[in-house]
Amino acid sequence: MKSQMRWLLIVLVVFVWGCAQAPAPASFRDLSFAPLEFQVPEMERLTLDNGMRLYVQEDRELPLVEVTVMIGAGSIGDPADHVGLADLYAAVLRSGGAGPHDPDALDAFLDMRAANLSAAADTYAVTLTLSLRSDDLEEGLEVLADVLRRPRFDAARLEIAQRQALEGIRRQNDDPGTLARRVLSRTLYGEHPLGRSATAESVMGIERHDLVAFHESYVHPNNLWVGISGDFSRDGLLESLARHFGDWPAAAVRPQEIPPLAAETPASAWVVPRGLPQTTILLGEIGIDKDNPDQYALRVMNFLLGGGGFNSRLMREIRSNRGLAYSVYSFYQVGRHLPGLFIAGSETRTNAVLEVVDLKREIMTQMRDTPVAETDLSLARESLINSFVFGFTDPHAVVAMTMRLDFYDYPEDYLRAYRDHIAAVSAADVQRVARRYLNPDRQMLVLVGDVQDTASELAARGMRVEEFSLED
Repeated sequence: MKSQMRWLLIVLVVFVWGCAQAPAPASFRDLSFAPLEFQVPEMERLTLDNGMRLYVQEDRELPLVEVTVMIGAGSIGDPADHVGLADLYAAVLRSGGAGPHDPDALDAFLDMRAANLSAAADTYAVTLTLSLRSDDLEEGLEVLADVLRRPRFDAARLEIAQRQALEGIRRQNDDPGTLARRVLSRTLYGEHPLGRSATAESVMGIERHDLVAFHESYVHPNNLWVGISGDFSRDGLLESLARHFGDWPAAAVRPQEIPPLAAETPASAWVVPRGLPQTTILLGEIGIDKDNPDQYALRVMNFLLGGGGFNSRLMREIRSNRGLAYSVYSFYQVGRHLPGLFIAGSETRTNAVLEVVDLKREIMTQMRDTPVAETDLSLARESLINSFVFGFTDPHAVVAMTMRLDFYDYPEDYLRAYRDHIAAVSAADVQRVARRYLNPDRQMLVLVGDVQDTASELAARGMRVEEFSLED
């Protein structure tokens, strides 16, 4: 005990002496830290003989396993009269039973093992996720194989999914922000699949054989990307995968057609009259896709414009300085295969709508015309670089991210080079991309709220104003 006390006293003396030798900084800004060292995690990539792509990462921290499966087909291929097909397919793939399990038996099987299986469709893929205890991995993979290879597409579950979709359509205009986004997509993309939304007619026109046809066209091992992480033995996992998927032959898969975008429509204001105390405002235009080398400069520019929270110009001027809105933001949806949207949004009281719209356009014009200060540029670059590491806190999220990047054919070094690309963005780059991709005079304006007077004032300014039909 005396020896422990003696060592404690020595440590305290050394600590006090060190503090006396190094005066405390006058400000937190004077603190210095060693450079943050971070390496993008690596994982094993494998391809089975039948073409199934695997992404494997052992993680023994918890007795759990997570699986993500991407099917290379999504809503981009929905026929115009069957919009909603991919969403219904995903819903019934999960709920409609598989192999020896009818729908209720499949639900009971998962519930008894506290396992979660879900499926969802997006523009270019249908994604299944399975989470379960590591002790149940063998049974889980067997059920997953049944879902992918022997789905039942139960007719009663299809009817339930259709009714749920109808309820979603009925309520799609309840949230003004969601409504405004739908209107903006429709007005910018038009009749392109990226601009279409499901209707009651399109959903109810989908039959079971349409789901079967989708499955037979696209669900083959050489059109699957599978990410698995968690508490398992690599060799044991590969043996299980071989048992359940190894005899599944590859097949010819015709990729879904991705229609090109039509010519951009002229800028106009689209209004949706609603009896609301606030008006939702969106300004938007067609942006970029993942293959555009300007994406890094655009990320920095957008951080400065409206993506950096209280560090952004839109938030600082419209909320902090003038109190005209609670939330003001902007972002680029970097498209995977086709250009996504640039959106600048906010909500404000009805009598301040034009003031906010004018301020947004003025701030965008300043971004185009005035070089950014070096201090602001440094903050934007450092914020984007430092936040990058937080995308790697969840091991399975890393696996799924890596898999998605390969699915969408990103450069092999995309993650490793991301921070260097951001760090290399200059003030000249920011101004250059703002001038090219930020066009306030050509942006579509969408207003949802008590907008009759505002619409009249916009028309008096010479702007084309149209009322959006909620039946579209």
